[in-house]
Amino acid sequence: MKSYISSWPATAALPGFPRAVTILGATGSIGDSAFKVMRKHPDLFTVTALAGGRNGRKLAELCAEFRPAYACLLDDRARKEFLDHLPPDYRPETLIGPEGYERLAGLEKADLVLSAIVGAAGFGPTLAAAKKGKMICLANKESLVLGGHIIRRACRESGSVILPVDSEHNALFQGLAGHSREKELKRLILTASGGPFRGRDRRFLETVTRDQALDHPNWDMGAKISIDSATLMNKGLELIEACHLYGLPPERVDVVVHAQSIIHSLVEYVDGSQLAHLGLPDMQVPIAHCMCYPNRVAVDVPQLNLAEVGSLTFEQPDLTAFPCLRLAGEAYAAGPSHPIVLNAVNEVAVAAFLADTIRFLDIPAMIEDALGRHTAVDVSTPEAVLALDAQTHREAQAAL
Repeated sequence: MKSYISSWPATAALPGFPRAVTILGATGSIGDSAFKVMRKHPDLFTVTALAGGRNGRKLAELCAEFRPAYACLLDDRARKEFLDHLPPDYRPETLIGPEGYERLAGLEKADLVLSAIVGAAGFGPTLAAAKKGKMICLANKESLVLGGHIIRRACRESGSVILPVDSEHNALFQGLAGHSREKELKRLILTASGGPFRGRDRRFLETVTRDQALDHPNWDMGAKISIDSATLMNKGLELIEACHLYGLPPERVDVVVHAQSIIHSLVEYVDGSQLAHLGLPDMQVPIAHCMCYPNRVAVDVPQLNLAEVGSLTFEQPDLTAFPCLRLAGEAYAAGPSHPIVLNAVNEVAVAAFLADTIRFLDIPAMIEDALGRHTAVDVSTPEAVLALDAQTHREAQAAL
Protein backbone atom coordinates (compact mmCIF):
# COMPACT_ATOMS: atom_id res chain seq x y z
CA MET A 1 0.00 0.00 0.00
CA LYS A 2 1.41 3.37 -1.02
CA SER A 3 1.41 6.53 1.07
CA TYR A 4 -0.76 8.96 -0.86
CA ILE A 5 -0.67 12.07 1.30
CA SER A 6 2.90 13.32 1.01
CA SER A 7 4.91 13.91 4.09
CA TRP A 8 6.68 17.24 3.87
CA PRO A 9 10.22 16.45 2.66
CA ALA A 10 12.65 15.84 5.53
CA THR A 11 15.13 18.18 3.87
CA ALA A 12 12.67 21.08 3.88
CA ALA A 13 10.64 22.96 6.45
CA LEU A 14 6.98 23.80 6.39
CA PRO A 15 6.50 27.36 5.16
CA GLY A 16 6.66 29.80 8.02
CA PHE A 17 4.15 32.49 8.88
CA PRO A 18 2.89 34.67 7.41
CA ARG A 19 2.24 32.28 4.54
CA ALA A 20 1.88 33.68 1.04
CA VAL A 21 -1.41 32.35 -0.31
CA THR A 22 -2.91 31.87 -3.77
CA ILE A 23 -6.64 31.09 -3.82
CA LEU A 24 -8.11 29.51 -6.96
CA GLY A 25 -11.90 29.76 -6.73
CA ALA A 26 -11.85 32.82 -4.50
CA THR A 27 -15.44 33.88 -5.27
CA GLY A 28 -17.06 30.56 -4.30
CA SER A 29 -18.24 29.16 -0.98
CA ILE A 30 -14.82 27.69 -0.12
CA GLY A 31 -13.26 31.08 -0.77
CA ASP A 32 -15.83 32.73 1.50
CA SER A 33 -14.86 30.41 4.36
CA ALA A 34 -11.15 30.85 3.72
CA PHE A 35 -11.44 34.62 3.91
CA LYS A 36 -13.24 34.34 7.26
CA VAL A 37 -10.22 32.43 8.59
CA MET A 38 -7.77 34.90 7.09
CA ARG A 39 -9.63 37.93 8.45
CA LYS A 40 -9.56 36.42 11.93
CA HIS A 41 -5.80 35.76 11.65
CA PRO A 42 -4.39 38.55 9.46
CA ASP A 43 -0.91 38.04 10.90
CA LEU A 44 -0.71 34.48 9.51
CA PHE A 45 -1.28 35.19 5.80
CA THR A 46 -0.46 37.44 2.90
CA VAL A 47 -2.28 37.12 -0.42
CA THR A 48 -0.24 36.64 -3.58
CA ALA A 49 -3.00 35.90 -6.10
CA LEU A 50 -6.76 35.45 -6.35
CA ALA A 51 -8.65 33.72 -9.15
CA GLY A 52 -12.39 33.80 -9.69
CA GLY A 53 -14.67 32.67 -12.48
CA ARG A 54 -17.11 35.12 -14.02
CA ASN A 55 -17.96 37.16 -10.94
CA GLY A 56 -15.67 40.10 -11.68
CA ARG A 57 -17.33 42.44 -9.20
CA LYS A 58 -16.89 40.11 -6.22
CA LEU A 59 -13.28 39.36 -7.16
CA ALA A 60 -12.62 43.10 -7.41
CA GLU A 61 -13.99 43.60 -3.89
CA LEU A 62 -11.76 40.84 -2.54
CA CYS A 63 -8.71 42.13 -4.36
CA ALA A 64 -9.34 45.66 -3.10
CA GLU A 65 -9.37 44.25 0.43
CA PHE A 66 -6.35 41.92 0.22
CA ARG A 67 -4.31 43.64 -2.53
CA PRO A 68 -2.75 40.63 -4.30
CA ALA A 69 -0.25 41.29 -7.08
CA TYR A 70 -2.10 38.92 -9.45
CA ALA A 71 -5.72 38.16 -10.34
CA CYS A 72 -7.35 35.85 -12.87
CA LEU A 73 -10.83 35.53 -14.35
CA LEU A 74 -12.40 33.16 -16.82
CA ASP A 75 -13.07 35.49 -19.76
CA ASP A 76 -12.79 39.04 -21.09
CA ARG A 77 -16.29 40.07 -19.98
CA ALA A 78 -15.51 39.13 -16.39
CA ARG A 79 -12.14 40.86 -16.66
CA LYS A 80 -13.80 44.10 -17.77
CA GLU A 81 -16.28 43.94 -14.89
CA PHE A 82 -13.36 43.28 -12.54
CA LEU A 83 -11.33 46.24 -13.75
CA ASP A 84 -14.37 48.54 -13.66
CA HIS A 85 -14.87 47.88 -9.94
CA LEU A 86 -11.26 48.18 -8.75
CA PRO A 87 -10.20 51.27 -6.78
CA PRO A 88 -8.27 53.73 -8.98
CA ASP A 89 -5.03 53.38 -7.00
CA TYR A 90 -4.72 49.60 -7.48
CA ARG A 91 -4.12 47.53 -10.62
CA PRO A 92 -2.95 43.92 -10.18
CA GLU A 93 -1.59 41.95 -13.11
CA THR A 94 -4.75 40.39 -14.54
CA LEU A 95 -4.79 37.07 -16.38
CA ILE A 96 -7.50 35.26 -18.32
CA GLY A 97 -8.67 31.66 -18.61
CA PRO A 98 -7.26 28.22 -17.77
CA GLU A 99 -3.71 29.18 -18.68
CA GLY A 100 -3.93 32.07 -16.26
CA TYR A 101 -5.12 29.78 -13.47
CA GLU A 102 -2.19 27.46 -14.09
CA ARG A 103 0.27 30.34 -14.04
CA LEU A 104 -1.10 31.57 -10.70
CA ALA A 105 -0.91 28.04 -9.27
CA GLY A 106 2.81 27.90 -9.90
CA LEU A 107 3.84 31.41 -8.86
CA GLU A 108 7.22 31.36 -7.16
CA LYS A 109 6.12 33.88 -4.53
CA ALA A 110 3.28 31.70 -3.17
CA ASP A 111 3.86 29.15 -0.41
CA LEU A 112 0.36 27.73 -0.34
CA VAL A 113 -2.28 27.16 -3.03
CA LEU A 114 -5.93 26.69 -2.04
CA SER A 115 -7.39 24.82 -5.01
CA ALA A 116 -11.16 25.38 -4.94
CA ILE A 117 -12.19 25.71 -8.60
CA VAL A 118 -15.35 23.69 -9.20
CA GLY A 119 -15.24 20.66 -11.47
CA ALA A 120 -12.73 19.31 -13.98
CA ALA A 121 -11.37 22.84 -14.55
CA GLY A 122 -9.40 22.41 -11.32
CA PHE A 123 -7.22 19.59 -12.66
CA GLY A 124 -4.73 21.69 -14.65
CA PRO A 125 -4.09 24.31 -11.95
CA THR A 126 -3.78 21.66 -9.22
CA LEU A 127 -1.27 19.75 -11.33
CA ALA A 128 0.65 22.99 -11.99
CA ALA A 129 0.89 23.61 -8.23
CA ALA A 130 2.03 20.04 -7.62
CA LYS A 131 4.79 20.33 -10.23
CA LYS A 132 6.08 23.46 -8.47
CA GLY A 133 6.29 21.75 -5.07
CA LYS A 134 3.55 23.83 -3.44
CA MET A 135 1.69 23.15 -0.22
CA ILE A 136 -1.73 22.41 -1.75
CA CYS A 137 -4.93 22.74 0.26
CA LEU A 138 -7.19 20.70 -1.99
CA ALA A 139 -10.91 21.46 -2.16
CA ASN A 140 -11.30 20.33 -5.78
CA LYS A 141 -11.98 16.60 -5.59
CA GLU A 142 -12.30 16.38 -9.38
CA SER A 143 -8.55 16.95 -9.69
CA LEU A 144 -7.91 13.54 -8.18
CA VAL A 145 -10.94 11.92 -9.83
CA LEU A 146 -9.60 12.85 -13.27
CA GLY A 147 -5.88 12.47 -12.75
CA GLY A 148 -4.99 11.36 -9.24
CA HIS A 149 -2.34 9.02 -10.66
CA ILE A 150 -0.68 11.95 -12.45
CA ILE A 151 -0.93 14.44 -9.59
CA ARG A 152 0.50 11.95 -7.10
CA ARG A 153 3.46 11.32 -9.42
CA ALA A 154 4.08 15.06 -9.65
CA CYS A 155 3.94 15.37 -5.86
CA ARG A 156 6.49 12.60 -5.41
CA GLU A 157 8.83 14.21 -7.92
CA SER A 158 8.56 17.78 -6.59
CA GLY A 159 7.99 17.21 -2.87
CA SER A 160 4.60 18.89 -3.04
CA VAL A 161 2.22 18.08 -0.20
CA ILE A 162 -1.57 17.74 -0.49
CA LEU A 163 -3.72 18.55 2.52
CA PRO A 164 -7.42 17.68 2.06
CA VAL A 165 -9.96 20.46 2.62
CA ASP A 166 -13.11 18.37 2.07
CA SER A 167 -14.53 17.95 5.57
CA GLU A 168 -14.64 14.16 5.22
CA HIS A 169 -11.09 13.74 3.97
CA ASN A 170 -9.77 16.25 6.45
CA ALA A 171 -11.44 14.19 9.19
CA LEU A 172 -9.70 11.07 7.86
CA PHE A 173 -6.39 12.94 7.70
CA GLN A 174 -6.72 13.91 11.36
CA GLY A 175 -7.85 10.42 12.36
CA LEU A 176 -4.83 8.85 10.68
CA ALA A 177 -2.29 11.18 12.31
CA GLY A 178 0.38 9.29 14.23
CA HIS A 179 -0.65 5.85 12.96
CA SER A 180 0.76 3.52 10.32
CA ARG A 181 -1.54 3.12 7.34
CA GLU A 182 0.43 0.08 6.26
CA LYS A 183 0.28 -1.85 9.56
CA GLU A 184 -2.62 -0.50 11.60
CA LEU A 185 -5.37 0.72 9.26
CA LYS A 186 -8.33 -1.54 8.48
CA ARG A 187 -10.74 0.74 6.60
CA LEU A 188 -11.97 4.29 6.16
CA ILE A 189 -15.60 5.28 6.73
CA LEU A 190 -16.95 8.35 4.93
CA THR A 191 -20.11 9.86 6.33
CA ALA A 192 -22.85 11.27 4.10
CA SER A 193 -25.69 13.53 5.16
CA GLY A 194 -27.98 11.81 2.66
CA GLY A 195 -28.81 15.18 1.11
CA PRO A 196 -32.30 16.64 0.81
CA PHE A 197 -33.85 13.36 -0.36
CA ARG A 198 -32.61 10.98 2.31
CA GLY A 199 -35.15 8.18 2.77
CA ARG A 200 -37.00 8.92 -0.46
CA ASP A 201 -37.60 6.22 -3.07
CA ARG A 202 -37.19 6.34 -6.84
CA ARG A 203 -40.88 7.07 -7.36
CA PHE A 204 -40.55 10.29 -5.39
CA LEU A 205 -37.28 11.18 -7.13
CA GLU A 206 -38.93 11.01 -10.56
CA THR A 207 -40.66 14.35 -9.95
CA VAL A 208 -38.24 16.39 -7.82
CA THR A 209 -37.47 19.94 -8.91
CA ARG A 210 -34.31 21.98 -9.20
CA ASP A 211 -35.18 24.03 -6.11
CA GLN A 212 -35.87 20.93 -4.04
CA ALA A 213 -32.51 19.42 -5.00
CA LEU A 214 -30.66 22.64 -4.15
CA ASP A 215 -32.14 22.78 -0.64
CA HIS A 216 -29.45 20.95 1.34
CA PRO A 217 -30.41 20.43 5.00
CA ASN A 218 -26.96 20.99 6.54
CA TRP A 219 -24.45 22.63 4.23
CA ASP A 220 -24.40 25.94 2.32
CA MET A 221 -22.76 25.02 -0.98
CA GLY A 222 -22.69 26.01 -4.63
CA ALA A 223 -25.31 24.73 -7.07
CA LYS A 224 -23.22 21.97 -8.67
CA ILE A 225 -22.04 20.50 -5.38
CA SER A 226 -25.56 20.71 -3.96
CA ILE A 227 -26.95 18.63 -6.82
CA ASP A 228 -24.07 16.15 -6.44
CA SER A 229 -25.01 15.85 -2.78
CA ALA A 230 -28.65 15.21 -3.69
CA THR A 231 -27.69 12.37 -6.08
CA LEU A 232 -24.93 11.07 -3.73
CA MET A 233 -22.45 11.61 -6.57
CA ASN A 234 -20.57 13.96 -4.26
CA LYS A 235 -19.95 11.00 -1.96
CA GLY A 236 -19.00 8.87 -4.93
CA LEU A 237 -16.39 11.40 -6.00
CA GLU A 238 -15.17 11.54 -2.40
CA LEU A 239 -14.80 7.76 -2.39
CA ILE A 240 -12.55 7.99 -5.45
CA GLU A 241 -10.65 10.88 -3.85
CA ALA A 242 -10.09 8.85 -0.68
CA CYS A 243 -8.74 5.93 -2.69
CA HIS A 244 -6.19 8.24 -4.33
CA LEU A 245 -5.26 10.11 -1.16
CA TYR A 246 -4.78 7.06 1.02
CA GLY A 247 -3.84 4.36 -1.48
CA LEU A 248 -6.76 2.05 -0.70
CA PRO A 249 -9.03 0.00 -2.98
CA PRO A 250 -12.72 1.00 -2.95
CA GLU A 251 -13.69 -2.09 -0.94
CA ARG A 252 -11.75 -0.63 2.01
CA VAL A 253 -13.59 2.70 1.88
CA ASP A 254 -17.14 2.51 3.18
CA VAL A 255 -19.94 5.08 3.26
CA VAL A 256 -22.55 5.46 5.99
CA VAL A 257 -25.42 7.96 5.99
CA HIS A 258 -25.29 10.23 9.04
CA ALA A 259 -28.04 12.83 8.76
CA GLN A 260 -26.79 15.21 11.44
CA SER A 261 -23.38 15.86 9.75
CA ILE A 262 -21.68 15.98 13.15
CA ILE A 263 -19.29 13.06 12.59
CA HIS A 264 -17.39 13.94 9.44
CA SER A 265 -15.66 10.58 8.92
CA LEU A 266 -14.15 7.69 10.86
CA VAL A 267 -10.95 5.65 10.69
CA GLU A 268 -11.11 2.01 11.75
CA TYR A 269 -7.97 0.22 12.93
CA VAL A 270 -7.09 -3.46 13.05
CA ASP A 271 -7.89 -3.65 16.79
CA GLY A 272 -11.50 -2.63 16.13
CA SER A 273 -11.07 0.95 17.31
CA GLN A 274 -12.81 3.67 15.31
CA LEU A 275 -11.53 7.23 15.60
CA ALA A 276 -14.14 9.83 14.63
CA HIS A 277 -13.84 13.54 13.93
CA LEU A 278 -16.79 15.53 15.30
CA GLY A 279 -17.77 19.14 14.73
CA LEU A 280 -20.55 21.39 13.55
CA PRO A 281 -20.85 21.55 9.75
CA ASP A 282 -18.74 24.59 8.89
CA MET A 283 -15.97 24.61 6.29
CA GLN A 284 -13.87 27.07 8.29
CA VAL A 285 -12.69 24.16 10.44
CA PRO A 286 -11.00 21.99 7.75
CA ILE A 287 -9.81 25.07 5.85
CA ALA A 288 -8.09 26.51 8.92
CA HIS A 289 -6.59 23.11 9.73
CA CYS A 290 -5.03 22.87 6.27
CA MET A 291 -3.94 26.48 5.80
CA CYS A 292 -2.33 26.63 9.26
CA TYR A 293 -1.03 23.05 9.34
CA PRO A 294 0.38 21.72 11.63
CA ASN A 295 -0.96 24.43 13.98
CA ARG A 296 -4.54 24.77 15.15
CA VAL A 297 -6.11 28.22 15.37
CA ALA A 298 -9.41 29.57 16.66
CA VAL A 299 -12.26 30.01 14.17
CA ASP A 300 -15.64 31.68 14.49
CA VAL A 301 -17.72 28.52 14.68
CA PRO A 302 -20.24 27.78 17.45
CA GLN A 303 -19.19 25.23 20.05
CA LEU A 304 -20.49 21.72 19.53
CA ASN A 305 -22.89 20.74 22.32
CA LEU A 306 -23.66 17.02 22.10
CA ALA A 307 -26.43 17.31 24.68
CA GLU A 308 -28.22 19.76 22.38
CA VAL A 309 -27.64 17.53 19.35
CA GLY A 310 -29.28 14.75 21.36
CA SER A 311 -28.70 11.77 19.10
CA LEU A 312 -26.52 10.69 16.21
CA THR A 313 -28.05 8.28 13.71
CA PHE A 314 -26.56 6.07 11.01
CA GLU A 315 -27.93 4.03 8.12
CA GLN A 316 -26.76 2.33 4.97
CA PRO A 317 -27.01 4.35 1.73
CA ASP A 318 -29.82 3.31 -0.63
CA LEU A 319 -27.94 2.36 -3.80
CA THR A 320 -31.16 1.60 -5.65
CA ALA A 321 -32.57 5.10 -5.28
CA PHE A 322 -29.13 6.73 -5.46
CA PRO A 323 -26.98 4.65 -7.86
CA CYS A 324 -24.32 7.35 -8.39
CA LEU A 325 -22.41 6.14 -5.33
CA ARG A 326 -22.28 2.61 -6.74
CA LEU A 327 -21.28 3.89 -10.18
CA ALA A 328 -18.35 5.85 -8.74
CA GLY A 329 -16.92 2.79 -6.99
CA GLU A 330 -17.33 0.70 -10.13
CA ALA A 331 -15.67 3.38 -12.25
CA TYR A 332 -12.61 3.59 -10.00
CA ALA A 333 -12.25 -0.20 -9.95
CA ALA A 334 -12.50 -0.35 -13.76
CA GLY A 335 -9.40 1.76 -14.38
CA PRO A 336 -8.19 5.38 -14.56
CA SER A 337 -10.12 6.38 -17.68
CA HIS A 338 -13.55 5.40 -16.32
CA PRO A 339 -13.67 8.06 -13.54
CA ILE A 340 -12.95 10.71 -16.19
CA VAL A 341 -16.04 9.60 -18.11
CA LEU A 342 -18.08 9.41 -14.89
CA ASN A 343 -17.15 12.96 -13.91
CA ALA A 344 -17.58 14.50 -17.37
CA VAL A 345 -21.04 13.04 -17.95
CA ASN A 346 -22.06 14.03 -14.45
CA GLU A 347 -21.01 17.63 -15.09
CA VAL A 348 -23.06 17.78 -18.30
CA ALA A 349 -26.05 16.08 -16.69
CA VAL A 350 -26.04 18.31 -13.61
CA ALA A 351 -25.87 21.42 -15.78
CA ALA A 352 -28.78 20.12 -17.85
CA PHE A 353 -30.84 19.39 -14.73
CA LEU A 354 -30.12 22.88 -13.37
CA ALA A 355 -31.33 24.25 -16.71
CA ASP A 356 -34.53 22.14 -16.43
CA THR A 357 -33.55 20.21 -19.54
CA ILE A 358 -33.54 16.72 -17.96
CA ARG A 359 -35.08 15.11 -14.89
CA PHE A 360 -33.29 14.27 -11.66
CA LEU A 361 -33.10 10.52 -12.33
CA ASP A 362 -31.75 11.16 -15.82
CA ILE A 363 -28.45 12.15 -14.17
CA PRO A 364 -27.47 8.63 -13.00
CA ALA A 365 -29.07 7.09 -16.11
CA MET A 366 -26.82 9.15 -18.41
CA ILE A 367 -23.74 8.24 -16.37
CA GLU A 368 -24.49 4.51 -16.30
CA ASP A 369 -25.11 4.47 -20.04
CA ALA A 370 -21.84 6.25 -20.79
CA LEU A 371 -19.82 3.99 -18.49
CA GLY A 372 -21.39 0.93 -20.09
CA ARG A 373 -20.26 2.09 -23.53
CA HIS A 374 -16.76 3.21 -22.48
CA THR A 375 -13.74 1.11 -23.35
CA ALA A 376 -10.66 1.78 -21.22
CA VAL A 377 -8.04 4.01 -22.85
CA ASP A 378 -4.55 5.16 -21.91
CA VAL A 379 -4.70 8.32 -19.77
CA SER A 380 -1.15 8.32 -18.43
CA THR A 381 -0.50 11.92 -19.51
CA PRO A 382 -2.27 15.18 -18.66
CA GLU A 383 -3.00 15.70 -22.35
CA ALA A 384 -4.75 12.34 -22.57
CA VAL A 385 -6.81 13.09 -19.46
CA LEU A 386 -7.97 16.43 -20.81
CA ALA A 387 -8.64 15.02 -24.28
CA LEU A 388 -10.90 12.28 -22.89
CA ASP A 389 -12.63 14.78 -20.62
CA ALA A 390 -13.33 17.13 -23.54
CA GLN A 391 -14.46 14.31 -25.84
CA THR A 392 -16.82 12.91 -23.19
CA HIS A 393 -18.30 16.36 -22.54
CA ARG A 394 -19.00 16.76 -26.27
CA GLU A 395 -20.60 13.33 -26.57
CA ALA A 396 -22.73 13.79 -23.45
CA GLN A 397 -23.88 17.22 -24.63
CA ALA A 398 -24.79 15.84 -28.02
CA ALA A 399 -26.83 13.07 -26.39
CA LEU A 400 -29.12 15.48 -24.54
